[in-house]
Amino acid sequence: MTLVRGKVRIIGGQWRSRLLTFPANPDLRPTSDRIRETVFNWLGQDLTGLNCLDLFAGSGALGFEAASRGASQVVMVDADTKIYKALHENKEKLQATQVELKMINALNFLNSDVRKFDVIFLDPPYRLELLPKLLPLLPSHLEKGGLVYTETKGTWIADKPWRVKRSAKAGAVSYQLLELELNG
Repeated sequence: MTLVRGKVRIIGGQWRSRLLTFPANPDLRPTSDRIRETVFNWLGQDLTGLNCLDLFAGSGALGFEAASRGASQVVMVDADTKIYKALHENKEKLQATQVELKMINALNFLNSDVRKFDVIFLDPPYRLELLPKLLPLLPSHLEKGGLVYTETKGTWIADKPWRVKRSAKAGAVSYQLLELELNG
């Protein structure tokens, strides 16, 4: 199988229609335009003032989209050297000063960083099946009222203390917006 360098277009905000490039990698599957449009409709088109974490940044589609729509800070995490280099090139090309890049394993990041975020994008490679391992680590990283976006292959249901706020399906991909259940 020959892997080809990929491109994905930012669909909204100040960088609308700008292209992001990313390296060939079998685990990279950028969130489609259709799904991103739905997710950012759910979040509200304007993310001004929000702090976001893109935990498996990959192509950068979700993180750069959030920055394009006014997020004041977007931390993008990826452990792959080639992916990190492409994220850095895209950050420079867009002059995205509100984007902070971290080349670190996602679990290590969550265990070492104490910041809180309004939105966490959680779209790990499907084959790793990491959601059950990662979700319990997220409450301490969420601001009050914060949301977690997840994307999975096939149907997946989050355990407590998570509540599905919105969900949809596109082909084999299930995606949802989760929030913490409030303890009465």
